[in-house]
Amino acid sequence: MICHDLKMMSFQIDKELTKRLISLNETFSEKNAQLAELSQRDREMIHKYAWVSTVGASTRIENAILTDSEVNWLDSVLDSDGKKTAFEAHREQIKDKLSNDKERSSEEVAGCRTVLLLIYEQAKSYLPLSESTIKGLHSELLRSYSKPVLVKGDYKNHPNSVIEENHNTGEKKTVFKTADPGVESEMAMRDLVAWYNEAINEEPWTLAVACEFVFRFLAIHPFQDGNGRLGRALLIMSLLQASNEKLANVTYYMAIDRHIERHKEEYYIVLNQCSNGEFSADSNKYKIEYFLNFMIKVLESSLNDIDFYIKRTKSYKKLPESAIKVLECFNEMPEVRLKPKNIREATNLPTRTVANALQTLLKTEFIQRYGQGSATNYQILF
Repeated sequence: MICHDLKMMSFQIDKELTKRLISLNETFSEKNAQLAELSQRDREMIHKYAWVSTVGASTRIENAILTDSEVNWLDSVLDSDGKKTAFEAHREQIKDKLSNDKERSSEEVAGCRTVLLLIYEQAKSYLPLSESTIKGLHSELLRSYSKPVLVKGDYKNHPNSVIEENHNTGEKKTVFKTADPGVESEMAMRDLVAWYNEAINEEPWTLAVACEFVFRFLAIHPFQDGNGRLGRALLIMSLLQASNEKLANVTYYMAIDRHIERHKEEYYIVLNQCSNGEFSADSNKYKIEYFLNFMIKVLESSLNDIDFYIKRTKSYKKLPESAIKVLECFNEMPEVRLKPKNIREATNLPTRTVANALQTLLKTEFIQRYGQGSATNYQILF
């Protein structure tokens, strides 16, 4: 095994990358000022939109199948309990609400939700980062899994690889071979955490540090399962730990994984380009600048979403009480396309009131219409 001295970045940040990073920082400053003008309640609503989108996207990248609306419903169930054992306590209720084929997906969503909650609340306290913190987050990620064969919170004991799976066809493709279990993975993780704790404090470009940290984590793939979801959560953690307060503040309101999901195929191509298809104990052999370039594009798109979330928050505040009641009906049945008759029965609102509420929700893009005439039905958008 090749060991290298502790140092900063394993790749060069050239003039073009520096230019893009400077531009990105300027956008973070603009969004931070924009968010500062909003009320605390409005900012929390924007965070909720971003958070739910992040949980949904991160799990779907790994081929879970819950929509953002279903994730939002599941979050409301678990949030009403507030305990770490909430998923187990409400497992039957969740199974009754969602299709049987979504049970595994709901387990993954519950775990990803818990990890992100911890990171949003405690990111700063995770410095200096430790392997035990990463293992603890992994254990929370898999807490709700019903399969006992998975190793939770400890490094892998069998070889694994970064796999891209086509959800529609079931076809699997190896992106690159990861570190061997045992000594190679353990030493690589020890070196990575030590490097991160120095780099996050010394390197001026937090995003560059975050990208190298997460790419090397994915290349090691230290756990038997859950590496992709945990790696993307660690990226958010790194940005929240930034000394640049504007960057850290705005990250709280970004749905980064939503845009990784949109560019999922490119995401795996870039991981392969960085690694040449295999793990290396010498991080200088990687081309992590490809991953940084990709993530700059992802963050640029994610920052643009904040305007959409602000617009949606303002629209919600203007909804009449009847429209909010109808929207709550949709929130309780995220998997179902509802007809006006279903809504009238669920809300006890008059026909005309339901019709007006539906038109308001369509205009403000909270729901979507399908079909025509008597076959018309509606489903919530998130």
